[in-house]
Amino acid sequence: MSNTLRPSGCPGLLRIVQALDGGICRIKLAGGSITAEQASTVADAAKAYAGGVIEATNRANVQVRGIGGDHNALIAALLAADLGPSTAGGDDVRNLMLSPGAGIDRGMLFDTRPLAAQILATLQTHPRVHELSAKFAVQLDGGEALAMLEHHHDLWLSAFEANGETLLAFGLAGCPGHDAPLAAVSLEQGHELVVAVLEWFLDLARPEQTRMRHLLAETSVDNFLGRLSMTLRPVDGFSRRPNAAPLHLGTYPQRQENSVYVAVVAPLGRLDSSMLKGAARLAVDYGDATLRFTPWQGVLLPNVPIQNAAIVTRRLEQLGFLCSTEQPLAHLIACTGSSGCSKGLADTKADALQLANRLQGQDVHLSGCLRSCAAAYTAPVTLLAVSPGHYDLYFRETGQPGFGRLHARTLSLSAASAILRARPRSNTDD
Repeated sequence: MSNTLRPSGCPGLLRIVQALDGGICRIKLAGGSITAEQASTVADAAKAYAGGVIEATNRANVQVRGIGGDHNALIAALLAADLGPSTAGGDDVRNLMLSPGAGIDRGMLFDTRPLAAQILATLQTHPRVHELSAKFAVQLDGGEALAMLEHHHDLWLSAFEANGETLLAFGLAGCPGHDAPLAAVSLEQGHELVVAVLEWFLDLARPEQTRMRHLLAETSVDNFLGRLSMTLRPVDGFSRRPNAAPLHLGTYPQRQENSVYVAVVAPLGRLDSSMLKGAARLAVDYGDATLRFTPWQGVLLPNVPIQNAAIVTRRLEQLGFLCSTEQPLAHLIACTGSSGCSKGLADTKADALQLANRLQGQDVHLSGCLRSCAAAYTAPVTLLAVSPGHYDLYFRETGQPGFGRLHARTLSLSAASAILRARPRSNTDD
């Protein structure tokens, strides 16, 4: 790879970033998908060159933590497994999130994977696009029932039907779950639209304006729309869909007859090598030898014959995955915290384990600092660390920025859990 890496604080496959617990290597997956053989390679590399800690990220990627000094051997192993970018400069910007149900979801309006392949090829091979921030991200959803619609993206495209035709609604600096689209284009124009938006952004943004929201603070959307030399369609018929949170955990029928997917969550987003290798083995024995990481920090096994679903679920649970919403830990997310991150003000992972059994199935996000690395959306309940074992408590509320409405400050875990147990769950849901 002839391109050189630019400085950045974001980890990639080719750039190991140091944390308190060692180096971090982030492997960006096309649509979250990885073959069983590749997954086994990641598991082996994590065990050989790191502490064996593997994380499922909230953008359907996978990362290895606790990497020691032998960075080059780890990177070489991952590149040999075809997990790297097609160009070095493309590693930072191959940020395209799809539904984990792409191509298999019963609710999908079209299979997004061919269009996604076009977009990813552009992101990786066009040198000018490599000027984008490593955080600049695009989302494409094909109308799947299983889709994370609350993560904010710099550009989002969402399929809908109008007068018997499937179109792509699009918006900037937001998400299809909360924001109205600007306009729509035909499916055939999807790739052209993405290229036009990226070029427009790079033409107008100053170096410090790394995200679309920064540019839109100074440039009107009308100015943007006026620069698009393509036919824009109205968005009549587009409606916001509810986020498909329940569908990311459990067994659900696919579009393909007699096939199901089995979706599980990694406890607090973490796997070890044996968990990932075990899931890869199950994908070979009972599926199509592929896995899909999900934005809910989990793993999905597609194309499982319906008669094998129960045994796959049982074995995934034996490996240590969460397989049911009845499991308290399935409702909690937490960042790395002070055990592995210098910015963390509390050991969020350990605190989440303590909190799980004290709550009644409420969805709670524990964040070690204001950066909110574990959640790319506003959770119904957020505990923001202020010191070891103590948190400010926020409730999501429409119109409130950030974590939402501040309810109480500097609570112990016991005090926070008492408030949450006494509060009806319906009050925390939008």
